[in-house]
Amino acid sequence: MVPLRSTAASDVSAIRAWTVAERPRSRAHVGLPRSEVVLGVRFGSGIRGGLDVHAAGVRRTVLRKTVGAGQRAVFVRVPFGANRAVLGATPASITGHTVDLAGLWGRSRTQRLLERLHAAGPERASRVLQDEVAERIARSDGAPHQPLLRAATELLEREPVGLVADRLGTSERHFRRVFRDALGVSPKVYARLRRFRRAVTTARRSEAPDWAAIAADAGYYDQAHLIADFRAIGGAAPRALLAELQAAEVW
Repeated sequence: MVPLRSTAASDVSAIRAWTVAERPRSRAHVGLPRSEVVLGVRFGSGIRGGLDVHAAGVRRTVLRKTVGAGQRAVFVRVPFGANRAVLGATPASITGHTVDLAGLWGRSRTQRLLERLHAAGPERASRVLQDEVAERIARSDGAPHQPLLRAATELLEREPVGLVADRLGTSERHFRRVFRDALGVSPKVYARLRRFRRAVTTARRSEAPDWAAIAADAGYYDQAHLIADFRAIGGAAPRALLAELQAAEVW
């Protein structure tokens, strides 16, 4: 059995932010699958009121979109295990979707955040979002399964779900239920998304990707398994997707 380290729900060390820089003209963007929940704010003259704020659930496939000229976006990752506390709803309710934050928090609370973001501007928006996430976590009742979930995320990248549950000293049924409730997808889907992302990251770092080696390193059965996943998740063969990523903004 893997020992579980006790972790307070108020531990916000996993909160991180990143920015999509403003571009002078519209450009194609490609969003890789994401095994996390994020909050995001967009700034731009083409957006009503000059900015909006939203929540995005786990993304199970590659997303292709064109981002208009003059837009700038800031995103903050919600720490794993704190999704329900931050969203005020089950993560499953927004899996695969991006929703206006007012639909989760209510208009008055969201309006207060918008006012803070407007005053902060794009340069300080990440700190405002990070503080908001931290405050909501601190006010929550805690996350009793967080140690189990954190240990699971490390093990799932290399081991099957049943073995992970056994190593964590819980039944597979209970493990699947806790995981889905915390993230909005099953542990099997989570592992698949992480494996795909690891393969893409490795391929993008190489001038001449060795797909067989990448497949083995990422945890695929073989190269055919990797190709099938690239088509299912990325909508293209490995080389075609890699070329697309090289020509677009990736986030």
